[in-house]
Amino acid sequence: MSTLENLVDIPSTPQFQELLSKDLKRISLIYFWTSWAEPCVQMNQVVEGLAKAYPTLLALRAKAEEQADISDSFDINSVPTCLVIQGHALLARIEGGDAAQLKEAITKHLESNSSSTTSHPPSPPSSETEEQLEARMREIMHQSAVVLFMKGEPNAPRCGFSRSAVALLREKEIPFTHFDILSDENVRQGLKRLNDWPTFPQFIVQGEFVGGLDVVKEMKDSGEFEAVFSV
Repeated sequence: MSTLENLVDIPSTPQFQELLSKDLKRISLIYFWTSWAEPCVQMNQVVEGLAKAYPTLLALRAKAEEQADISDSFDINSVPTCLVIQGHALLARIEGGDAAQLKEAITKHLESNSSSTTSHPPSPPSSETEEQLEARMREIMHQSAVVLFMKGEPNAPRCGFSRSAVALLREKEIPFTHFDILSDENVRQGLKRLNDWPTFPQFIVQGEFVGGLDVVKEMKDSGEFEAVFSV
């Protein structure tokens, strides 16, 4: 257990969401690891060293297998994987035990904290142009009053966050259509750029991006939900 206030081991999804939402301007490092992967041994020390060297950095450690919902939400396929986040924007993704690359990314983004520049994963090769992809995504976003971009189908969600999103809309008796982002990699990556939001599910109302699951849950708790989704 770390004694550093800015180095936190994540025990649950709600605490993870709460910590990330406290200060959307803060640079955060999300470190996915397991106890059995040898490269994680060194990265554990690197992450702790970065947290100690940069008190303004929020370093969150998540055991990839135990926190499967969080891992699925960020498309974690291997460990160690480190994500550098500001608010809900993905600034950098470092897979494998590349300590030098991680240190460089943290230093760069902490020093330019006021910058609005955000890097995104490159789009996969495709004959579809960016303009055509955006037009197609916007058409999907307008296919009904409420559209849920999720992983899987409403009756067979493929991650915990998508399952919770479907349950929330059904609980509120909100009619919606959906799009399975696992069925189309272009849409999956394109939406991250279009809506400046790195994770799924994504809620769309009247063709406009509303937010992810944590934002919509906050709307429900605050009483804002009905005003936004009753269309």
